[in-house]
Amino acid sequence: MNLLLPPRGRASARPASVRPAPGWGARAWLALAVLALWAGMAVPSRAEIVLTDLTGRQVTLAAPAHRLLIDDGRFLVALALIQPDPVGVLAAWPRDINRLGKSTYDAYRAKFPAIDALAKVASSAGSMSVEQVVAARPDLAVFSLGSQPSGEERARIEAAGIPVVVIDFFTHPLTNTEPSLRLLGAATGASDKAEAFLAFRRARFAAVTDKLADLPPTQRPRVFLEPHAGMTADCCNSPGRGNVGEIIERVGGDNIGAAVIPRAFGKLNLEYVIAQDPQVYIATGGSHMEGTGGLLIGPEYTPERARETLARVIARPGFAGLAAVRDKRVHGLSHQMLNSALDLFTVEILAKWIHPERFRDLDVDATVAEVNARFLAVPVEGPNWIDLD
Repeated sequence: MNLLLPPRGRASARPASVRPAPGWGARAWLALAVLALWAGMAVPSRAEIVLTDLTGRQVTLAAPAHRLLIDDGRFLVALALIQPDPVGVLAAWPRDINRLGKSTYDAYRAKFPAIDALAKVASSAGSMSVEQVVAARPDLAVFSLGSQPSGEERARIEAAGIPVVVIDFFTHPLTNTEPSLRLLGAATGASDKAEAFLAFRRARFAAVTDKLADLPPTQRPRVFLEPHAGMTADCCNSPGRGNVGEIIERVGGDNIGAAVIPRAFGKLNLEYVIAQDPQVYIATGGSHMEGTGGLLIGPEYTPERARETLARVIARPGFAGLAAVRDKRVHGLSHQMLNSALDLFTVEILAKWIHPERFRDLDVDATVAEVNARFLAVPVEGPNWIDLD
């Protein structure tokens, strides 16, 4: 991503003398003087904003975008880090409230009621409609890396005068979150705010990785993180080589899904999980798990309710014998903490769970409080993580 600044104007040489023609009065002399002054000033051209997205494509905006289309509601959270009114820069979004959590959506709606008037488009989990995108009339369409438009679809959108960019907080969060947020900052005229948050994020990451610099390979616990745990009868969802699996590895864990799932996300069978005998178990859930046997966690629930449902998750057949259950290293995490620009919270809480002795003094709640106070237009509320014991 680059910002192209206009060239500075050069003043032309001033005439040695200007004499009025016979019969000119004071007003004519003043007009001539003003014209001479204007002629001596170069008018700067309008600054263009050049964005390079995660696919390497470049688009140019004549001015900051104020009507974005997004295909993932979690991009709204990213915008809330850099815009005082993140809804005010949107033209359309997918209304995928489950990705935000009902309570979080209600908080955005209470502060920014204009969210109800936004056009609805397909989410990154659905099938994109070019017609919907064009009808929303955005001045920039922002798509997820894993569900970006095909070449033909992109050409049709761009033919309608709508530039397209691709960002990512899902597939490779540790690599792509920074350039993605930086792109949103440049696109919406909020580069300074984006850079301030990214500097804070880097500092928090460094505080974690510095404590793991001398970690021997033999001290990397086997970790099983089960997204949407207990949502269906079959077992088991898992990150693979990407997604939150990258975070597990970064904070000194051994993600058991990485060996057999080549993509960011996939499934493990119960026999494999039992054979791996994970030493740390983490379930994710949220209000979208209502009506299932899964984990209910987030600002809609009390810690007691979250623990009750986490206990139900590990009561499933095959889990009682796992080392993580025997050693009381069972935890619950709000799924809304994943796949967003707020991944630093997940980095810190996973570090505490995987290496509690090294991160005994790490206060994740204090990190949340600082982000709420310094950056977010709508604060994060919890509980978003819980220990079973």
